[in-house]
Amino acid sequence: ACSIYYFCSLFWQRLLILKLNFIITEKAYKLSKRLSNNIRKLRFEAREMSQQTLADKVGVTRQTIFAIEKDKYSPSLEVAFKISNVFKVPLEEVFIYD
Repeated sequence: ACSIYYFCSLFWQRLLILKLNFIITEKAYKLSKRLSNNIRKLRFEAREMSQQTLADKVGVTRQTIFAIEKDKYSPSLEVAFKISNVFKVPLEEVFIYD
């Protein structure tokens, strides 16, 4: 009887821990902010600048620009400033943190 009680006790403790972890993770996810950008729009307004041209001006690969545009990759602060400098607009006009 003791081993069954011990097993049940461990089961409920682990279940409670899993549930608490889920709640904490869910709340953290809801509170997390997201970085988006206007790079594609700014490229279009800049005489339809290609991703490759922007990449060359910033000093990164075209694939990096593609990933940033698609919100798959957050740029370093240095790259973010370089992108805003290329378009001659404030950083807040290129990147939106919401």
